[in-house]
Amino acid sequence: MMAAACARTLGKVGRLVLDTPICHFTNSASAVPRTYLRCHGRAYGTGGAGFRSRLVLPAPVRGGGRVLGCAFLLGGGIGLYQTIKLTLQRHLAEEQTNAPELGTDLKLILYQYKTCPFCSKVRAFLDYHGLPYEIVEVNPVMRQEIKWSTYRKVPILMVDGTVQINDSSVIISALKTYLVTKERTISQILACYPEMKSKNDTGKDVTEFGNKYWVMVNNVDADRLYPEKNSRKEEIKWRKWADDWLVHLISPNVYRTPTEALASFDYIVREGKFGTFEGFFAKYFGAAAMWIISKRLKNKHNLHDDVRQDLYKAVNDWVAAIGKNKKFMGGEQPNLADLAVFGVLRVMEGLEAFDDMMDHTKVKNWYQRMQKATYHVS
Repeated sequence: MMAAACARTLGKVGRLVLDTPICHFTNSASAVPRTYLRCHGRAYGTGGAGFRSRLVLPAPVRGGGRVLGCAFLLGGGIGLYQTIKLTLQRHLAEEQTNAPELGTDLKLILYQYKTCPFCSKVRAFLDYHGLPYEIVEVNPVMRQEIKWSTYRKVPILMVDGTVQINDSSVIISALKTYLVTKERTISQILACYPEMKSKNDTGKDVTEFGNKYWVMVNNVDADRLYPEKNSRKEEIKWRKWADDWLVHLISPNVYRTPTEALASFDYIVREGKFGTFEGFFAKYFGAAAMWIISKRLKNKHNLHDDVRQDLYKAVNDWVAAIGKNKKFMGGEQPNLADLAVFGVLRVMEGLEAFDDMMDHTKVKNWYQRMQKATYHVS
């Protein structure tokens, strides 16, 4: 997205390319037939330090009194041990009950660009739900790390080394289905998100996935997951909004001026996986290229001359949709829309656009709550 697209094209003799091959998103919406809502998933839930005590007794002497005393001491020690053990078990059980879904048996490997908004969305979801995962940072020029994949965009999530999940929204919906339900494997769940290939207006091949904003749960689980009327509809609406609109405001804002573009690429090169020459080339030539491209993106998406105004309005619209009486769109806890919007906005941290957004919108309190909600496992 904001980083690797330009870096890869620049690595190929610095040609300016408007069609960013990584992390870009098509705007086609998929119909959601009711039959898909009966797809189910399968989930698994996830000690403490032990101790050893030694009871020092006097040398055995004749007389039943002392033997009986030793028996009482030994019995008391065992009773104390069992009491402590049960207390610890109860405490751990309470912690797991109050926390989000903590862990699964899945081995997860995320192939990503760190500064890609779509990859950041997936990390926000994994972090909030406490799912351990390994990161493979992909070189945006050569992309050798995903040469084995016919799907050439990131994020890609590998599950147990055998199941590949493409597209950030599919990754999130499929894993959420797996966490909530207990009836299907990841492979079976993915059948609910069919891959569809087509050509866009310019004749280029594009890949889309059906139903990708739906968590495939039965009615009982749906009532538990979405207790309020229209909460499921609102979650889907704002997840789509994050992909179809909010993400397109990032590049025009972080590359708004030559100075901002250079600062952005300095961050991108520092955080990404670049060789020495690639990093130098990307930082200086990439910044110039993306500053020019950001102007074209502004026209493509009909943004204001001052693109900050579009960012401010979008963020304030999001805060207004949450309302004054809720901590998150999901209520007391973030839902998938909260995690998606947070993931997209987070890639601007440390840049001028992010500071301006925090100073000129009402997003700060919500954003800080999201940071806290995901930090404990980051």
